[in-house]
Amino acid sequence: MPAAPPAHTEKRDPMALMRDEMRVSYGPVGDMIGEVKVRDGAWRMEGDELLLRASGLAMRYRKGQGVTIECDPAVRSSTEQLYLNGTVYAAAACINGLYPLHASAVAWNGGVHAFTGPGGAGKSTLVAALGAAGLPMFCDDTLILDLSDPDIPLALPGHKRLKLTPAALSLTGAEAQEQVDDEIDKFYALPAGGDWREPLPLKQLVFLEEDDCIGAFPITGAEKIARLSDDHYTAELFLWANGMDSAHRFAAQSRLARQITMSRLVRPRDIDRFDDSVTLARKLILEQ
Repeated sequence: MPAAPPAHTEKRDPMALMRDEMRVSYGPVGDMIGEVKVRDGAWRMEGDELLLRASGLAMRYRKGQGVTIECDPAVRSSTEQLYLNGTVYAAAACINGLYPLHASAVAWNGGVHAFTGPGGAGKSTLVAALGAAGLPMFCDDTLILDLSDPDIPLALPGHKRLKLTPAALSLTGAEAQEQVDDEIDKFYALPAGGDWREPLPLKQLVFLEEDDCIGAFPITGAEKIARLSDDHYTAELFLWANGMDSAHRFAAQSRLARQITMSRLVRPRDIDRFDDSVTLARKLILEQ
C-alpha cells in the first residue's frame, strides 16, 4: 500500500519553481508529441508537455524536466529567446497552475498596474513612457499570476525584455538594443525607469482602447468578467493545460474580477496627443 500523503505540503515559491522549470538543455527534439506530428510554425500541448516548432528551431517542454532546444546555427539567439520567453514560458506557467494575462505592467506603491489590449494596442509603448516618468517596468507582453492565495492575485515579475518598434523608441526616448528578429521590426530596449524584480499583488488592470477622445472609465459588475474572456493564446494555453470547462473558467475569472480594479483607458493613436494619454495613465496609477 502506498504511503499516505503528508498532512501539510509547504507551498513552493513560484519564482523558484519557474526558474527550475525553464532550465534549458540542447539536443534532439523531434516533431511528435504523443501520436501527433507538429509542423513548422505550430505548437501543441498534451498533458504536461509542449512541443513548439518554427523554421530552424524546435523546443520541447516537459514538466519537471525543463526545456530542450534544437536549433539551427543560423538562428539568432534573440529569436531563440523570443520563443523561449513567449509561448514556452507561458505554457510552462500554465502547466504548473499559474495564470497568464496578455499585459504589460509597471510597479508602484507596493502593487502592479497592468495594461492589456490586442496586439498593437500600445501596451509596451505606454509602459516605456511611464518608465521615463519614474515608474519601473514590471513586465512586458505577458503577466503571470499566482492565484494560490484566495485573497490576493500575486504577480510574478517579467521574464521578457521590453520590445519596441522604431516609432515607439522615438516616442518614448527608450534606449534601443539589438533587433528582436530579422523579420520583426522591433528592438529590445532598456526601460528608463528600470525594472522591478520581486513579486507584488496585482492591483489594477487597464484595457487600452482607441477613440478620438481621451478618458478613463471604470469597469464594474458583469462587464469585468466579460473583459477577462481574453482570446489571446495565453488564455487558451491556461484552459488547455488545466482541462477547464466554461464553468471553471467563469469561476476563475469571477474571482479575479472581485479582487482587482478594472478600467478602460480610451485615447487616440495620435503622436501629438500621446503625452496626454501617458499623463492620464499615470494619474490612474497614482490614484490607486
